[in-house]
Amino acid sequence: MKKEDVIEAIVLAKNAKSLTWESIAEKMEMGTVWVTSACLGMNSMPIDAAKKLCDILDLPVEAIPALTSYPTKKWDFAVPQDPLVYRLYEVVGVYGDTLKEVIQEKFGDGIMSAIDFTMDVDKIEDPKGDRVLLTLNGKFLKYKTW
Repeated sequence: MKKEDVIEAIVLAKNAKSLTWESIAEKMEMGTVWVTSACLGMNSMPIDAAKKLCDILDLPVEAIPALTSYPTKKWDFAVPQDPLVYRLYEVVGVYGDTLKEVIQEKFGDGIMSAIDFTMDVDKIEDPKGDRVLLTLNGKFLKYKTW
């Protein structure tokens, strides 16, 4: 099966079984954001996780090679039209340089890894309107000089 076919099969099975990404991740004993990303083709799964996902969603074993293959992490360079995704672009557009300055002031010249990285999404209930809490936790990588 091609990766695109597996992604479609995952989404169809998830919806048919009325599952959430969180419930799938709990059954896999893994993080929700990572499992969702892997299911959408942006990360490769270890073989045991791929087998477990196939069991949970009743996917054929032919899906395993696509789930375990290394992805090409690319996205459309156009500004997304989906309002939620657009707002995340807006956050980076407005605050990206500020975050870079603050991070480098605290850590030195370098970057935050998106490889040695975790991300969580939490809901904070608020009578004025519920809040979204995004936690990005990446290892700092100092630029090397030579």
